[in-house]
Amino acid sequence: MTIDKPTHKAASSAKEVADRSEVVLTSLPTPAIVLDVVLGPDGLARGSAVRRVVELSTTGTRTARRIAEELRSRGVTAVDAPASGGTSGAEKGTLAVMVSAPAADFATLQPVLSALGKVFHVGTEPGLGQAMKLVNNYLSAAALATTSEAMVVCAKAGLDPRMMLDVLNAGSGRNSATQDKFPRSVLPGTSDFGFATGLMEKDLGLFAEEAANLQVPTWVGSVVHQMWRQTRDQLGADSDFTSIARLAEGWAGVEVRAGGPDEP
Repeated sequence: MTIDKPTHKAASSAKEVADRSEVVLTSLPTPAIVLDVVLGPDGLARGSAVRRVVELSTTGTRTARRIAEELRSRGVTAVDAPASGGTSGAEKGTLAVMVSAPAADFATLQPVLSALGKVFHVGTEPGLGQAMKLVNNYLSAAALATTSEAMVVCAKAGLDPRMMLDVLNAGSGRNSATQDKFPRSVLPGTSDFGFATGLMEKDLGLFAEEAANLQVPTWVGSVVHQMWRQTRDQLGADSDFTSIARLAEGWAGVEVRAGGPDEP
């Protein structure tokens, strides 16, 4: 596949994009929006030029399989390729892209997807990329929830928040929240990491659905999901997902604050 120099011309619909392009990449917030953009009346599936639709969103396996089946009937290949790394990862080209597609399609698309970050070929069937992404987001959500509780406990005990993170990141308690989210968005009190609480709660619901369909009990997952639902209901779906720390702070009556990551 030859990658031409990109041109910028606005389209009036998803169908119009698919009338112009053989490969279309989508990254959208919810399964319902993905279904409308891909399969709706003016969706990508109705385009005359499109041959591959690369879905970077987190939709869950059921939606990924439905899209793949309906596109296949139109001679279009759906590539299940959810990405992780947030807005900063997208800007820096450091996302983790979890691709599930036949080997030939993966080989064709790898040069394009490599511009986004590190590309992993996790399987060949639609839905396997989604399963991998849901596990990733579940672990990320659990780490942020438990770290919020742990930091609040220590802050109320009188420990310095910056020192707490230094200790945790040098020991076995380190995780994505202690290494990145707390220094950048919680300790400064900015809550501006760049991912919405409502989207994380949605992803946890999809993870719970996947586990239930596979008949796998997730006791810890149900409690983590409950805390995220409470954050969404109390602080709003559009709040930054690092706001879950504010929920724990409110319950304890203490704030976990220090300067920004480059401040003493």
